[in-house]
Order: sequence, then C-alpha cells, then structure tokens
Amino acid sequence: MPNKPPLPRNARRRAAAIEAERKRKAAIRRNVIISASVLALAAIVIGTVVAIGNVNRQRQAAAAPPAELVRTDSVYLNRVPDAKVTVVEFLDFECEACGALYPTMEQARKTYGDRVNFVVRYFPIESHFNSMRAARAAEAAGKQGKWEQMYQMMYETQTQWAEQKVPQDQVFRGFAQRLGLDMAAWEAAYNDPATEQRIKADQNDGIALGVQGTPTVFVNGKQLQLRSATDLTNAIDQGLAGG
Repeated sequence: MPNKPPLPRNARRRAAAIEAERKRKAAIRRNVIISASVLALAAIVIGTVVAIGNVNRQRQAAAAPPAELVRTDSVYLNRVPDAKVTVVEFLDFECEACGALYPTMEQARKTYGDRVNFVVRYFPIESHFNSMRAARAAEAAGKQGKWEQMYQMMYETQTQWAEQKVPQDQVFRGFAQRLGLDMAAWEAAYNDPATEQRIKADQNDGIALGVQGTPTVFVNGKQLQLRSATDLTNAIDQGLAGG
C-alpha cells in the first residue's frame, strides 16, 4: 500500500493549531469543573460551620437565664416591702459620670428611702483599668455586710485612685482595713474567680437590657435619659403617684 503523501507545511501548522486549541479548551473545562467542585465543597463546609454556630448560639441562649433588671442576689441600698418604685443603677466605680451622679443618688435615697427600693448593679467599663478591681473590692466587702460603706468610700475617694493605669489593689485593701473587715476573708473573696463571675453576670444582664455605658438608671423598668438631677426625682414622683 503506497504511503500517504505528507501534508503541506501550512496544513500541518493548521492541524497543530487546531489540536492545541482543543487541548486548551479541554483544560479550561477541567479547571472550571474543578473550581466549581471546590466552591461547592467550600459552600457546604461554610454552611455547615454557620449552621453549627447558629445551633450552638441557640443552645447557649436557651441555657442562659433571661436578662433581669433585678435578681435575688442584687445589691439593695434601700429595700422597702411592697415598694411602688424601684430604682436600678448600673454603675462603674471608676466612671467620672457615676461619681458625679453619686451625690444625687444619695440625696434621693435620703428623700425617698422609706418608700423606694434602690438597687445597684455592676457594669465595669473595659477601658477603665481598675473598675473591675473596684467592683471586686465592693463585692468582697459585701460578704461581710459592708457593701454600702465600700460603695461610699469608692466614690468619695474616686479622684485619688481612678484613671490610674496601674493596679490599685493596695488602695482597695486599705479601704477594707479602714472598714475593719476580716482581711483574710476579704482577700479570699477579692481574689475568688466567683467574685468576678458574679460581677460579669450583672454586666451581661445590663448588655441584654440595652445598657451601653454608665451610669444607666432605670425607674420601674424604664431607662431614664438623665439630663438633669430632676429627671430622677420626677420619675420617682411619677412612679409614687401611680403614673
């Protein structure tokens, strides 16, 4: 059988170009298929992770107790049976605005203390270096029945220790000594992780209730917009009047 004559050079070039183009398109198709498969797998993985995260968050939300304005372990500065009005303050001992509100709150307690509940909740601000320590000091003093005295001492001396970027443990220890506390018991409570957890529980309630800063005050469950000292007394008077 006679051999086929070789293709002309131009024909060979065209055939080679066609074959190269065929291979190129085949490679593109393979890459598209691979990329689509990878993207689909990634979407499945991401969707699974998101779904698991949502389930975990739902489980955590279901497990966590609902936010409450006042809990059974909340600190009462004044407690009146069957009070018609309850004032709740979320505070930070290092907060300058809380320190400025302190005299107004104390005066309100003197004026209404026989008719109104005054409750304090912790809300230490992260940017305040010693606010958590101050809250721990008060909570530890409360274990010995001296919460109110430590609360008052914190605000009356606030300008001496606040806005310091070093720990003020020794200052707070000195406060405990001045109050005549059992120092071994106070130290144990001050350093107990459960004390910080107790403070953070208040903080978590505050966040869930819409607290964004301190001081934040609620009167009968309604958050006040404090623009003047009379805003507090007006709200209390309205509550006592049944409004």
